[in-house]
Amino acid sequence: MSTALAAPPDVRTLPARLLEHARTLGDRTAMREKHRGRWREWTWSAYAERVANVAAGLRELGVEPGDRVAIHAENRPEWVVADLAVQGIGAISMGVYPTSPEAEVEYLLSHSGAKVLIAEDEEQLDKALAVRGRLPDLRSLVVMDPRGVRVEALPDLMTFEQLERPRDNALRDYQDSVSRLDPDATAILVYTSGTTGPPKGAMISHANLVAAGRTFIDALGGGPDDEVLSYLPLCHIAERLTSVIDSVWAGSVVNFGEGGPSFLNDLRDVQPTVFLGVPRVWEKMLAGTEIRMADASRLKRGLYRFWLKQGRRIAPRRMTGRLSASDRIRLWLAEFLVFRALREKLGLVRVRTALSGAAPIAPQVLEYLWAIGVPVREGYGQTENTALATLTPDGDVRLGAVGKPLPGVEVRIAEDGEILTRSAGVFQGYFRNPEATAAAVDADGWLHTGDVGEIDADGFLRITDRKKDIIITAGGKNISPSEIENRLKVSPFVREAIVIGDRRKYLTALIGIEAETVGNWATRRGLAYTTYADLSAKPEVVALVQQVVDETNREFSQVEQIKRVTLIGKELDHEDGELTATQKVKRRAIELRFEHEIEAMYR
Repeated sequence: MSTALAAPPDVRTLPARLLEHARTLGDRTAMREKHRGRWREWTWSAYAERVANVAAGLRELGVEPGDRVAIHAENRPEWVVADLAVQGIGAISMGVYPTSPEAEVEYLLSHSGAKVLIAEDEEQLDKALAVRGRLPDLRSLVVMDPRGVRVEALPDLMTFEQLERPRDNALRDYQDSVSRLDPDATAILVYTSGTTGPPKGAMISHANLVAAGRTFIDALGGGPDDEVLSYLPLCHIAERLTSVIDSVWAGSVVNFGEGGPSFLNDLRDVQPTVFLGVPRVWEKMLAGTEIRMADASRLKRGLYRFWLKQGRRIAPRRMTGRLSASDRIRLWLAEFLVFRALREKLGLVRVRTALSGAAPIAPQVLEYLWAIGVPVREGYGQTENTALATLTPDGDVRLGAVGKPLPGVEVRIAEDGEILTRSAGVFQGYFRNPEATAAAVDADGWLHTGDVGEIDADGFLRITDRKKDIIITAGGKNISPSEIENRLKVSPFVREAIVIGDRRKYLTALIGIEAETVGNWATRRGLAYTTYADLSAKPEVVALVQQVVDETNREFSQVEQIKRVTLIGKELDHEDGELTATQKVKRRAIELRFEHEIEAMYR
């Protein structure tokens, strides 16, 4: 490197940790990116140098401590380089989801008062340019991939390559800036998904980020030999935790694949040792495996089903580390004949730590993963506590529970059943929204999560639902819709399930089919179809989904059973306002969009 790095006196921020790794792990790999089918990599020394050059470029653009810098891109090295550069000069980084439509981009840039926008390409840049006249705070634009963009046509637009050009003393200046950072200052602004209203900007400090990194690495272990795949949106606290917070704290390698349809290929290439999946990812893995097995030879299909049955029987003992000698022999055979090859195909053959978070996972899916040898542990947290709340202990996995409080975290249940948490991860409040902040964090420092749950005699937390989503039927019965919805979505044929029934006599459901698996099922039966709506309307498909509903109903009490179902004729979409950027259903928007279909189920 061009400048020698002095040992930081006290690592109290992520940028300081980055500099420490550049000094101690200098030539070891820090990041990889798959570019045009080939993987390229950067060492910790090169990582720090890139960050320092971008930091210098931002200072030249007039970015000062406390200013907001927005990053609007898919997961790629430039995202995390920009993030740490912004943090390192005392400014505040803010991510914008790549799927955000123009109106949402305008709201986020306006509300945050972003001074600089770093956009990925022409598509994302155009969204900002379309509303530029209504964004007085936005001074400069940077584009990562300038193909198709006339950079010279806009005086305040530059490329990312120009932003990170090498500068004399950039690393020394960055180190000086990092040494002056206040750990209690805001480091990042994370906008919540906004299921019930406009997104709110959660202010998370450097100290919050360090608390999360220390706690999770202490709990899970981690180091330079670990590999992760960055694939969930980096705007979300879950992926920020994996790709930035934990990876920088542990010194592990972050891999950026080609994403999108190439996700499974990326996963197979990387074979990560640590993998975080949201329930939707795990459900799709299960569904994809079932489809492949349906296409397999009779011998392969028979072996899979036989050993999966054995794996399911052993799974409860595997979750608690109480395998018998007989269990170990059967698992060895299952590994040799089926499961190792299956996990290699899924990209999970090296996983030592597999986590599920961001939403409840159906117990049936969790049990399946343990049956095939993927040791998934559930955790619970949210943006407002920097994801610090609970984690399932190693060797004590309990279906339906999300673990016990992490070290340094307090969890209690309020009188109305709401889950409250208190820790060093509790955020500073909502940006420019003191009323929402006062409602979220009380005078004693307890974060009111908005979730309802209970803590059992062993200290395990079980989540019932979001407080605002609890259904109270006309008969006064309180029902958790997510429990029913998650069970329906265990089926490989169901993508979305929205249970309706608040103040009504019985429950109904809107269901969106999984186009790929239902399409495959229809093709096998010679059912021709043209569009998603056409496929959803087929009587045979309606009957298929009704069968799933009937099977689900058998697991619930009479009052919790779905009495009528309607298949929606379109795939729910973020741009249409039906899903949040994190693919959570906006219930109110759905109820308005499908009002006639819902009312028809109650006639």
